[in-house]
Order: sequence, then structure tokens, then C-alpha cells
Amino acid sequence: MQNATLAKATIQNLDRPGSQPVVCMFNPKEYTFQKSNSWKEGETPAQNTSELQFSGGKPATLTMQLFFDTYAEGTDVRDKFTDKFLDLMNIDENLKDKKNKFGRPPRVLFQWGQTWSFEAVITSMKQQFTLFLGTGIPVRATLDVTFQQVRDAKQLRAQNPTSGGDGGERIWRVQEGETLAWIAYREYGDTAKWRLIAEANHLIRVRELTPGTILVIPNE
Repeated sequence: MQNATLAKATIQNLDRPGSQPVVCMFNPKEYTFQKSNSWKEGETPAQNTSELQFSGGKPATLTMQLFFDTYAEGTDVRDKFTDKFLDLMNIDENLKDKKNKFGRPPRVLFQWGQTWSFEAVITSMKQQFTLFLGTGIPVRATLDVTFQQVRDAKQLRAQNPTSGGDGGERIWRVQEGETLAWIAYREYGDTAKWRLIAEANHLIRVRELTPGTILVIPNE
């Protein structure tokens, strides 16, 4: 029997290339995926049933509950885990909404293993703290999180499980042992084009890629 490594679910800030993903302490025991379409009723006099006309698909939603516990180490669960999720809902003034030009929260990528990912924004999050130290510091929490889809999975390039990006760019999630040259070979067929990736992600230590890092793969 082969030893299997348990893949941790992560949430990556897609608008901050090269940033470290937020790692879930425990994987969700379940999640709910919901998708709906809009249909309009037509006017059909003298008929018992109106004819329906398809008017478009609505973004899918992904909901789950996550659990965090720092009691054994006696540290604040907010500092180590839950505040990082909250930061992904805060407005980033460097990100401009296309319509009103004001700042907006970032897009994120929920990733669990290498077979499925969900590009979205976090629309709601409820924190519940259930255990505290004598000083009142919370050390146990559950988060109820709702993600809303921002990109149809069929529009993503299926070269890498985390492929997909604005303007034809792709996204690559770094795995253990990968180098920029190897990624460049997989994406462009040319190891010498690793500089394109390094420049697009403002990488300084190009020989030290941290597993789990999300890289933007620019067009040639």
C-alpha cells in the first residue's frame, strides 16, 4: 500500500501574484456547490402554461465550514488563521472595480488537491469562537464561508489544474521540486523563458520557489 500525503485545502489571492496561500488547518468535511439559471415567462394567452425563455446562467456558489484550533500551542486563533481569511474580504485600494473605479476585495482561488479548483470572490464569512484561554484569547473557531464564481471553468486553459487568468494569462500552482525553468518548459516549450515568469511575478529569489505559491504565467 502506497503512502499518500493528505492534500491541504488552500485559498489563494489571485490579485497578488507570488503571495503565499492561506492554508486550511483542517480540510472541510463537506462542501455545497450550487448553480442556478434564469428563465423568463413569456406571455401566452389562452394557454395554461407560459413558455419559458432562457435568460442566462447565474454564478455558482461554493459554501463550506472550516475548523481551526490553536489551544495546544496557546496562541490566538485569529492571528494565525482566521484574520487571513478576513483579509481576503477587505477592500484593496490598489484593485480597481471596472465599473465604478473604486477599490475592491481580491479574487481568490479555492484549491483542494490537484483535480479541482474554484475561482471566485468571498461573498460572506461568519466566525464563531468556541474556546478561550483564561485571558479571553480565542483559541478555537469555525468559519462559515461562501464563495461566488467569477469565471466559468470551461473558459480556463486545462494545462495545469490551476490554470486560468485575465487577458489570456494562466496561473500555475508551484509543486515540490519545481523550478522556473521546468515551468517555462511546460508552458512555452523553452526553458530560457523562465525570465518572463520571474518578471511577471516580481520574483527576486528565482531559485527558491515555495510549494503552494501561485504564479501568473504571462503570454509570450
